[in-house]
Amino acid sequence: MQGVHEGLRATRGVATVTGIAAAIALVLGLGAAPAMGAGPDTGFVQPYAGTPEYEKWAPKQAPSTPLINRPLGQAQADQIARKLGLDKSRVFTEEQYLLFISGGGIGGEPEWAKLVDESVRIFTNTNGRPLISNVDGTPTPTVLASYGLFVNPDGILMSLANDAAPTKQVNPVLVPVVGYLARWCRHNGCEDSLKMLYEDSAYPSELVFGNEAQQLGAPVQLVPNDKRGRQTTVGMSMAPSIWIVNFVLLYVLRPEVAARMPAWWTPIPDDVVQALEASGGQVPYGDFASSFRR
Repeated sequence: MQGVHEGLRATRGVATVTGIAAAIALVLGLGAAPAMGAGPDTGFVQPYAGTPEYEKWAPKQAPSTPLINRPLGQAQADQIARKLGLDKSRVFTEEQYLLFISGGGIGGEPEWAKLVDESVRIFTNTNGRPLISNVDGTPTPTVLASYGLFVNPDGILMSLANDAAPTKQVNPVLVPVVGYLARWCRHNGCEDSLKMLYEDSAYPSELVFGNEAQQLGAPVQLVPNDKRGRQTTVGMSMAPSIWIVNFVLLYVLRPEVAARMPAWWTPIPDDVVQALEASGGQVPYGDFASSFRR
């Protein structure tokens, strides 16, 4: 357990995803991502592609503009969940979910719950669920989930895996045994949901790939794709290994929430990629808003 506690030393600040993922891998008995045969031709390479048998269930590149930022929908989310080893009868109840994200229930911690709730909103930043940010002094709605990017309340554009993102800072919640999720489940009657997540689903397999992917992607946290010789870039959250980890987590918490995740990924405009890479991963959204409208 020493590795877990080392990974948790910064949990009240910004803990690194690599430290947290390594701690989870230690508890689950996981090592480095294994060498595996090729999965479907998605254009992603390892470790971004993740476990070959699951890769085909991650989003594909949107073939047309109307599909960008479209949510999965419940029927597709339920189908994917079954393929990833999830049983809908074992997820959180609605009451458990609402208590968990509000910091209620036995042992609830509002500070962690708020971070979880913020992360859920960012993961599901699809059509009909805009984030509102202060962009050049104006409240501005943005929907960028298919790009693997989001705009924070101060108008800064970044990858969901950026160190400053709630979706990165939430990782200590997920550490087995000692993390907020595990502790809360033990006190509130959802141990079976936790067992399904850590033992019965695609989560453990994909976590190892996701850990390596984010180490490679630091600090900008963008992912290359080379489909049929066309090189493009997308945010880390839309890489198959990372998307599947997040989908499994959200589905266990609430299937209706997972259904709002993006069904397709789309390349980040080239000028935005160049600016993010030059700046270390954060740029003012107002400087590049027009690039997403082209």
